[in-house]
Amino acid sequence: MKIFKFFIKFSFYSLFFSTLFFIFLYIYAISLPKIDLNNVNNVTIYDDNLDIVFSGNGNKEWISLDNISPYLIDATLSTEDKRFYNHPGFDIIRIIKSMYVNLTNKNLSQGASTITQQLARNLFSNFDKTWERKIKEAWYAFRLEINYQKDEILEAYLNTINYGNGVLGIENASYYYFNKSAKELNLAEASMLAGIPKAPNAYSPLNNLSTAKARQNIILNNMVKNNKITSEEADKAYNTELEYIGKKQKLNLSTLMYYKDAVINELYSIKTIPESYINSGIKIYTSLNLEAQTILENNMKKNMNVDNLQVSSVMMDPSNGKIIALIGGSDYVKSEYNRALYSKRQVGSTMKPFLYYAALENGFTASTSFLSQSTTFTFSNDDVYSPQNYGEIYPNDNISMAAAIAYSDNIYAVKTHLFLGENTLVDISKRVGIDENLEPIPSLPLGTEEINIIDFIGAYSTFANGGYKIEPHFIEKIEDNDGNVLYEFSEKKENVLNKSLVFILNELLTGTYDINMIDYNYPTCTSMVNKISNKYALKTGTTDTDSWTIGYNKDIIIGVWNGFDDSSDINMDVIKISKNIWVDTIEEYLNGKNTEWYEMPENVVGVLVNPINGELVEKNSDKKKILYYIKGTEPVK
Repeated sequence: MKIFKFFIKFSFYSLFFSTLFFIFLYIYAISLPKIDLNNVNNVTIYDDNLDIVFSGNGNKEWISLDNISPYLIDATLSTEDKRFYNHPGFDIIRIIKSMYVNLTNKNLSQGASTITQQLARNLFSNFDKTWERKIKEAWYAFRLEINYQKDEILEAYLNTINYGNGVLGIENASYYYFNKSAKELNLAEASMLAGIPKAPNAYSPLNNLSTAKARQNIILNNMVKNNKITSEEADKAYNTELEYIGKKQKLNLSTLMYYKDAVINELYSIKTIPESYINSGIKIYTSLNLEAQTILENNMKKNMNVDNLQVSSVMMDPSNGKIIALIGGSDYVKSEYNRALYSKRQVGSTMKPFLYYAALENGFTASTSFLSQSTTFTFSNDDVYSPQNYGEIYPNDNISMAAAIAYSDNIYAVKTHLFLGENTLVDISKRVGIDENLEPIPSLPLGTEEINIIDFIGAYSTFANGGYKIEPHFIEKIEDNDGNVLYEFSEKKENVLNKSLVFILNELLTGTYDINMIDYNYPTCTSMVNKISNKYALKTGTTDTDSWTIGYNKDIIIGVWNGFDDSSDINMDVIKISKNIWVDTIEEYLNGKNTEWYEMPENVVGVLVNPINGELVEKNSDKKKILYYIKGTEPVK
């Protein structure tokens, strides 16, 4: 009996305070200025040529609901939100049903967003998969329902939704696909257009007619179930052969949305621009170079031939941090998760150049040698560490730093790391801009720690630009719709590395594809040498689950990562893919462009040596290469 009374009392107080809470929310929402649906969130993104590449809720032809075909309205409601006129913005029945389906199928395939929620998401939210975004979306949906009639919400939705190929709004879509007004759409045309917004790139009939027809069939069946049309009308509409007027636009790059999402992500990180400005309309001028983005995407698609393999890649101007192209995954339609922004992966041997710069700074030279053989390191606490060279190939002799870099020798790297002290690599990483909390462990130079690709390429840029720490960025300037500048990127360059030592390291990194370095082993990038026509500093890195290729000259730095989202093991095919994407992209991008290598500093001298052992060449030596040294540190025997 006491439990029953407690339950009644608890229910009463819960209902009472919930009612008070919603009354408060209602009063607060009513007190806020009414949202102007015609102008909210007019985000227009420009590339580096000042051409529009994306316009969210912009460039649209707004028409009233009365001027939209009833077929289009019925098709949309039947599929997206059949109880639209009966719920308060949140469809409880649909939420419960989707939860049941997701639990039954053990996945999250079933959604429950209403048209009001979709409108709120499209107009007011970024696309981060966070609780903050979901709460914000719910709040704006609540405000929309309070401030507007249902017809007004539906009208705004149809006038702002994405219909694929960069077309926003139903009137624009009607003219783009069928060269007619939205009020003139027949059932076949309306059911085709109504299916596009769920996945605009996938369901546009210009991109993939078979998937678009399958989606149209679902739309028509839903209309039959909701008694909007008969089965005979559905069959006739489905079998009607449609003629499409629109053509694929030059901006129909499947990876371009990854760059757009990166821009929006950076926008929301700029604290000097209040959200009220974003909602009222802004113009964003970016570093995006469409030529570079196209080249990167085409070479990614050309070389990606392994099922479920993922990719992230960044192209950046190392002199100023402008990210001119970005890929966050193999297919935006299948996965909007932006690996370039959010993923962190083990970087493998691409960590070693930071170690070797620190070594040069601490008195090492290109000729400094260590014995490379199968080695077990034993520490004071009796811990042991037994790194291995790739393929377990060892010279069982002393090798120079030049050889260690060319072959990516792990024994040499660990010995250097321990000799310098394990915190030295941590310190140099922080100095060049790697923000990760790296652990000073013996395996650190072998890249066992996880780092984000944008942060990593930013750190590498200190080598590519002669020693300056810069800030990787997408946005150059932001204006309001009246042309007033709200934000302008302020370039900050901090000299953090010695230019002469950077020059020496960059020269050493050309040995990774130098056939003159072939000896007891092959340099790690000799498979790419036939494709290389320019001089690059180049390093690859491989772990059980990750493949990296990073290379640069004064003009451009490109990083490519390949792996699987579930961290499955990779094989040689994957390693080749990251190398080929990198070399094909950089060679095509620089084709026809004037490019120069770094000028040798006055305090640096080149000496002809045996690059394997680092000693001066003998008269009859067939192994010779010019290595570079600070004057006074070059070998004398």
